[in-house]
Amino acid sequence: MATVENRAQKPAAGINDDIGEATRLELYRSQVLLREAEQRAFDLFLQNLVKGTSHLSLGQEAVAAGFATAMKPGDLSFCTYRGHAHTLARGVPVEKVLGELMQRDNGLMRGKGGSMHLTSAEHGVMGSYAIIGAHLPIACGAAWRAQYKGTKDVSVCFFGDGTTNIGAFHEALNFAVVWKLPVIFVCENNLYMEYTPIASVTAVKQPAADRAAAYGLERILIDGNDADVVYRTAQDAFAKARAGAGPSLIECLTYRHSGHSRADPAKYRPEGELERWKERDPVKVYRERLKQFGVDDKAIAAIENDVRKIVDDATEACKAAPMPPLDLLTTDVYADGGFAWRN
Repeated sequence: MATVENRAQKPAAGINDDIGEATRLELYRSQVLLREAEQRAFDLFLQNLVKGTSHLSLGQEAVAAGFATAMKPGDLSFCTYRGHAHTLARGVPVEKVLGELMQRDNGLMRGKGGSMHLTSAEHGVMGSYAIIGAHLPIACGAAWRAQYKGTKDVSVCFFGDGTTNIGAFHEALNFAVVWKLPVIFVCENNLYMEYTPIASVTAVKQPAADRAAAYGLERILIDGNDADVVYRTAQDAFAKARAGAGPSLIECLTYRHSGHSRADPAKYRPEGELERWKERDPVKVYRERLKQFGVDDKAIAAIENDVRKIVDDATEACKAAPMPPLDLLTTDVYADGGFAWRN
């Protein structure tokens, strides 16, 4: 049976352990922001203000918050189509993300990229990739650049459990280990691929952790719903990468509260499974953690109220924002910035 790293949280009297109150409040604020922003995206979809579909990570906030809080300026994030949370966690304003989902001119990419292609080089978010596994070799390339130039930035590549059965996963891991690249591979194992349980199509129980040994890597399996565990594990992986000791592969056990996308009612899940996982809701877990460490209820409420105001203000700004001009459709289509075909 797999052992999940959970590094028990037992505060000593009067001591706020190695993480510290300031960082704990930052971790909580990040998780609340991700939850409120994505819940708002869901609400806007139901109002027909978000077109097409979207892939939410409600229930998985601790992974994005834990890693982003451990990152330094210059570190790079590579996301999947389920990249809203990772984008927001790196500091991209809520208005920019909701505006992009709503196809408004104030969006991160002026409404042209949409839900599955969020990118902000300014914030170290090097793209959200809709092709399964496509970004793992790209993250290796970015890490190879850092190694070649002697910089200390680290590339972090987030992906779902289904990606572990894609060839690019194995190729990227092998390449990263051979070259000892400063890259961290983070598997967000929420138990399901699109509609298929990962366990039913994978030869090992833990799709990422149980394959680490094949590439000479440590087996790292953690509670992905505990932001403290994620943060500490991320810190260790960043220290290893910056020291030139090569990549890490981390499997975070978590669970998405909604279906694969807005088109998926998730009726394939066993009865009671969602309710059991909601007892380990990362936001709920961390709110109680703050209380254990002596953080006042008023301070917690102040964070929650401030975040709700940010999301409310962003929503109204996006509703009032214009649609992008039509000529935007014909710009930046080809490398020369135009749309005419060259041969």
